[in-house]
Amino acid sequence: MEAIETFERQETVAVAGAEKRCYTVEDLQIILGIARGTAYKLLERHEFRWFKIGSTYRISKKSFDEWLDSKL
Repeated sequence: MEAIETFERQETVAVAGAEKRCYTVEDLQIILGIARGTAYKLLERHEFRWFKIGSTYRISKKSFDEWLDSKL
């Protein structure tokens, strides 16, 4: 009979630094279940605070979460 080695896997995920403070457009798509174009329309309407780094948008997590809570 052959011996089988078993290993226990730890289910913890190491996150670099603290909790996320900004979302990406892709994060909004996933959270809201919307298309990319719809996410950009929300940015255009200034529904929450965001800023741009180069060509990438970053959305304030706090501002977005407050906006989302007000919609629920």
